Amino acid sequence: MPKDRDETHVPAERNEKTPKSSGQSEIDAFLKQARSLGPRTDGKRGRLVFALDATMSRQPTWDLACKLQAEMFEETAAIGGLDVQLVFYRGISECAASAWVSNPARLASLMEKIDCRGGHTQIGRVLSHVRKESKRERVDAFVFVGDAMEEKVDDLCTIAGELGLLGVPAFMFQENRDPIAEQAFREIARLTKGAWCPFDAGAAAQLKELLRAAAAYAAGGRLALADLSKRAGGKGAVRLLGQMH
Repeated sequence: MPKDRDETHVPAERNEKTPKSSGQSEIDAFLKQARSLGPRTDGKRGRLVFALDATMSRQPTWDLACKLQAEMFEETAAIGGLDVQLVFYRGISECAASAWVSNPARLASLMEKIDCRGGHTQIGRVLSHVRKESKRERVDAFVFVGDAMEEKVDDLCTIAGELGLLGVPAFMFQENRDPIAEQAFREIARLTKGAWCPFDAGAAAQLKELLRAAAAYAAGGRLALADLSKRAGGKGAVRLLGQMH
């Protein structure tokens, strides 16, 4: 198990100028295919980038995510474990990343030190950072939790397309249903072969299921996600499987 390092606020790579859920029959077909796929075979732990919008409107959901993040680690314990990197943006230009951590207590400690501040979205910088990390070492999945998008969607899609080529699926979890954000989040998910899922404000159970499902995928691939979908509380996994290609 890798040793956790102290918290570091490393600025994410700057944004560059270069670049409905399926029906039950489709889900069943996908599950059949997924059962033939196995987890990682390189003996390494899964790696997941956990990114959140930390602008002022996000404080309630940030607090919720702090409480639920341990679910990600618990879900992957039997699969092979999980390393998580926290990425967030807030204020006018702050976009930062933590060290990679391997236990929920450490991630909770990092998150509790961060307060939300007013500002605009910086999703492009987050995507660029994930791209940079994945080129250093394989990143198995990218989770983003947010409710707005105030950037040029074409710029975001350019980077998302590169993440798709690198094999990093984005799980875009959208609070509420802002139509501009939804259009962008859906397209980022499509280009990365990930999934977009909305959840309601204050819906702890929904977000819990989605985070567990994303973590299962990062640690064990589609087979682990398919297995989770068959268990009690696996609704989040079914929602993700219904969209992934």
